[in-house]
Amino acid sequence: MCESYAESHGLMYNVKKSELLVFKSKGNSPDDIPPVTLNGVPLKRVTEFKYLGHIVTEDMSDIKDIERERRALAVRCNMVARRFARCNKQVKITLFKAYCQTFYTCSLWVSYTQRTYNDLRVQYNNGFRVLMELPRFCSASLMFAEARTDDFYAIMRKRAASVMSRIRGSSNGILKTLSEKLDNPFMRHWIGLHMHS
Repeated sequence: MCESYAESHGLMYNVKKSELLVFKSKGNSPDDIPPVTLNGVPLKRVTEFKYLGHIVTEDMSDIKDIERERRALAVRCNMVARRFARCNKQVKITLFKAYCQTFYTCSLWVSYTQRTYNDLRVQYNNGFRVLMELPRFCSASLMFAEARTDDFYAIMRKRAASVMSRIRGSSNGILKTLSEKLDNPFMRHWIGLHMHS
């Protein structure tokens, strides 16, 4: 189907960049997957790949993508703290909001461990402490309140509300169906974010 579509639309797939990922189901996953070819070239089977910056895994877990975001956040926080150490507090807060509150694709996270999620939250809190030169064990809620800056949970709730709003306002039939089914994993997770913390 891919080959026919490409041919009829004047496109050519880059076989070297194409990979095969088989999603595992919870109870019954096929062990023997026949070779899949694209333009006569067998595709390399992988257990994960990065799609538009988001790590997709065969078990549909978001743990690796959250860890990717945690490492990226650590790099951004350290860069801001190092380069702008001499700036005043308001400049630092503005820079933190610009560079450290963008959790790319976090609205898609629904399958992860609490530990993985907490590690990201701790990284976020510690990044702010380092930037603002605050004691290591000072109250996170107090430091964010005093700085009039969203804490980790507020960021996650806002991202979830934003994506829910866009899905509900979409003219796409599949997305409308998704938003109307309150028992799907995404909706359960997004609604849960607004009921906790």
